[in-house]
Amino acid sequence: MPLDISEKLKVKLTWWLIGVTALGWATSPHFRCANMLMVPKVLGKEGRLYVLSFVFAAIYNGPGANLWYNLMETKRSMECVVELQVNHTGLLWHASTAPMRQVMDELVKSAETLNAETHNVSEAFMELNEQVASDDGYDLKQHPETDKESSTQELYETKTKLRCETVIQTGLLRCTTHFQKMHEKCMKRVKLPLFNHLICLPMQFGFLCHTVKFMRHWCEKKIPVDGNFGNMYDQVNGSVNSLSHEFSASIAYKEEHQKMLVGAEVAAQMREDLTSQLRQEGARLGLAVSFFRLLLSFTFLFVFISAFNYTYQYCHKIGFDNCYITTYFRQIDARRREQNKQTLLPLLKEEVPSFIFPCKPAVQRPERRHMVVELLRCIPLLLFLLFVCGLDHFIFTILSVIQNHSFIEYSYQASHHLSVNVMGTSLMAQLLRGTIGALNTSFESEMETSNLVCLPRPTGMTRQQYLNTCLPLGLLALLCVAQVYPFRLRRAIAAFYFPKREKARVLFLYNKLLRQRKHFLHLQRGRVARKARLPPELGTVLLRWCRRRWPWLRRCLRQKCTLCGTPETPQHQPCPNPDCFALYCESCWRVMGVTCIACGPADPDLLQESSEDEEEQGYAG
Repeated sequence: MPLDISEKLKVKLTWWLIGVTALGWATSPHFRCANMLMVPKVLGKEGRLYVLSFVFAAIYNGPGANLWYNLMETKRSMECVVELQVNHTGLLWHASTAPMRQVMDELVKSAETLNAETHNVSEAFMELNEQVASDDGYDLKQHPETDKESSTQELYETKTKLRCETVIQTGLLRCTTHFQKMHEKCMKRVKLPLFNHLICLPMQFGFLCHTVKFMRHWCEKKIPVDGNFGNMYDQVNGSVNSLSHEFSASIAYKEEHQKMLVGAEVAAQMREDLTSQLRQEGARLGLAVSFFRLLLSFTFLFVFISAFNYTYQYCHKIGFDNCYITTYFRQIDARRREQNKQTLLPLLKEEVPSFIFPCKPAVQRPERRHMVVELLRCIPLLLFLLFVCGLDHFIFTILSVIQNHSFIEYSYQASHHLSVNVMGTSLMAQLLRGTIGALNTSFESEMETSNLVCLPRPTGMTRQQYLNTCLPLGLLALLCVAQVYPFRLRRAIAAFYFPKREKARVLFLYNKLLRQRKHFLHLQRGRVARKARLPPELGTVLLRWCRRRWPWLRRCLRQKCTLCGTPETPQHQPCPNPDCFALYCESCWRVMGVTCIACGPADPDLLQESSEDEEEQGYAG
């Protein structure tokens, strides 16, 4: 989700930021202090947010990307397997139905051939039929009307006779007309009188055309029609009509797409569902990454706000992050020691865990508590990293097992042979041989395939990739451990800009610790006085007797300071009273005024229970 800012606006924002920074440095010590505090704050939790982005980027580019690739490879393998099964089923279906389809195709072709032959016979007979049934060449009025129906032979002979008369009359008319036209042309060509009549005289011999009438008797007596023509014509005509009606072949089949092979639809649906689901998850992940990038863009602002908040708390809350034993604290204690007043250094054992010595390189208790909390916050990231790496390794292992142990080879062979023989040479035999002969089919099929292409090809992460993925998280944990040292600089930076405030804070801490020390000593005196008035336990008496009887056991059975509980050392001071077994460390013995409160006179105030608790200093993490 990058911000769409023009270059001109970026320049304006840069100059505005420079101007605000210069104005703040010139007018406000709080602003200067906040700017300097940004250096240790960058190494704090605000700066670790930027390192956190590298952690997520390493997870995303390492096991996340490899997991996504393996998921896409799983999707591809599943789609390929389903498509392979669909193809195999289609090939098996094609092999099982190929003979039937071949027979149907041959039957359709034979039906077309039979119809074509029948049509050819009908067309061949159609010319004769038209000639016999034609009424051209004679006048129907010349035909004598009879009550009974004449046969085909009689009708054809009568038509032939009538056609003879018509032919003779037509020929006579054309001949006379031709002589007349020739005489007219001759007269037009020859212009001389008398000569034209002599020359064109032969053109007037049209009477010679009437000699054609002598052929009428020959045509009537010698008709060119066979005597059995009518009977033969009727039989052939009936056979042709029967052939065209009884032997018509029309084979039609309908191809229906059944839902037997639903694998293709399942594959397409599964591919669409998987692609849609992965696209949605990818879009969500991309949106989360974009939002996280937007937050990273404001890291500088977060660091400045945190630094300014520390400055504000430092100047307005005197107890905020006020747990350091500084140089000024030691100066106050040394000045009081010179004045023979009560001092605080060295601190008691119960007081040390509540304070920080800035010059000590070791991580101290207040810092350790905050450091452990920050390290515990890294555990969810570690668990998430382990989960993603474990899931990626699990999917890689499963896909590797499938790749190595799921290779399958498919082999399919099928054959079909059918032969039908029609004997004879007749027309019916030839027709049946052309139709039923389509059943003569021969089909052979052989298929060999494997699922090698569909096997998944997963990729696993190398040691270097795992190391690159874990390094940012290790750096984040290292910053959580090492942040205690830059955090000690916060007080020093704030004290440099606000020295009077620092002196007031140290003086407040010293006075508060004095009150706590008095209250603590009062409580401890009361506890020791009450415990001294109680009879000792049997185990305590036995240990004391053993220590007194065998002094060398003191190395193992060491006592503790009666007040602070420090283990016994050669510097510890025992009570001068031989009947008292109290033991004091050097600091407690000095605080008690070189007197034992266990065997001293009983004070009624010390024997009473106190419900007040010791106040503990806070640490600004």
